[in-house]
Amino acid sequence: MNMKEFELKYGCNPNQKPAKIYMADGSELPITILNGRPGYINFLDALNSWQLVKELKEATGMAAVTSFKHVSPTSAAVGKVLPENLKKACFVDDVPELDDSPLACAYARARGTDRMCSFGDWVALSDVCDVTTAKLIAREVSDGVIAPGYSEEALAILKTKRKGGYNVVAIDPDYVPAEQETKQVFGITFQQGRNNFKIGEQLLQNIVTKNKDLPESAKIDLIVALITLKYTQSNSVCFAYDGQAVGVGAGQQSRIHCTRLAGSKADTFFLRQHPKTLSLPFRADLGRPNRDNVIDGYINGNEEDVCADGIWQSYFTRQPDRLTEEDKREFLSKFDGVSLGSDAFFPFPDNIKRAKASGVKYIAQPGGSIRDDLVIEECDKDGMVMAFTGMRLFHH
Repeated sequence: MNMKEFELKYGCNPNQKPAKIYMADGSELPITILNGRPGYINFLDALNSWQLVKELKEATGMAAVTSFKHVSPTSAAVGKVLPENLKKACFVDDVPELDDSPLACAYARARGTDRMCSFGDWVALSDVCDVTTAKLIAREVSDGVIAPGYSEEALAILKTKRKGGYNVVAIDPDYVPAEQETKQVFGITFQQGRNNFKIGEQLLQNIVTKNKDLPESAKIDLIVALITLKYTQSNSVCFAYDGQAVGVGAGQQSRIHCTRLAGSKADTFFLRQHPKTLSLPFRADLGRPNRDNVIDGYINGNEEDVCADGIWQSYFTRQPDRLTEEDKREFLSKFDGVSLGSDAFFPFPDNIKRAKASGVKYIAQPGGSIRDDLVIEECDKDGMVMAFTGMRLFHH
């Protein structure tokens, strides 16, 4: 059903009424709501996430998926087949048909990267949703999905989710918004040109380090990182590996805090694949979200010692072996060739030092700091490859 406006239950918060989405020129909306009743924040997630996957597919030629929460991606990925250990870490090792669907592979990667932050996410698919992808979405806690279309069977599966209330939105893949965009803050209207800047391999040509060997796999990872950053609340930094964003540090005022946050998320993602983590003896009655929380506690030693006497019994069938600091260091040292993107320049070399600790080898950032020479010098110490893109990617 085509429409010119859609009334929302409320805005950002329940007290912000009335609320709606509409086209300022009176034309029809480029979306069709196939199921559910999406809200204000749902649409902010949907429209930002759709741009991300559309651009990522255009840049790489591969199916692309992102998982969004509160107008920032938790991850984004392209449709590469997952190795077996990653399938198990992402809870998709029980799907024999997974390898046959690039879109489902991209979804498994994006949704499986930061499972705690993706709890209750909004999903964006670059391609028409197929049955395998719909089945994967159906078993996760999610608010909704946007895609250019859905197969009949896939749509039927999604309509059964959340007691029939799952939000399913189709968007016209040929829709192009106006060149100028506006928004209001405190009654004052802001206007600017849309950020139509195309991200691709052309941004990676100005390599400023001594090491200039940038393999094709790293180019894809850097493109994934940069396009992810284009739709992430600034300041932001993104770690990428094997075709997916593995750590997003979003919305921090200090860039080193972005890098630390993204690096810790990347470390957790890799450690989910540690043999001890993969062999945790979960109780059969422990659901997927609870397993995510327990795994995070097991890896990072959070508020509760999940291996302690009197506690482990709530989660496991037997007391698991602890994941020691030595275990972590040894396992993480195996991950080399991680890529790192930044939405603005690195003002100090401390970001490079932190990135190195998480296996970063390849970096793309705008450059332009008065301390660029110190940042380049730090990269050269460890043989890193760094490209200056010359393009800032702030997003607010």
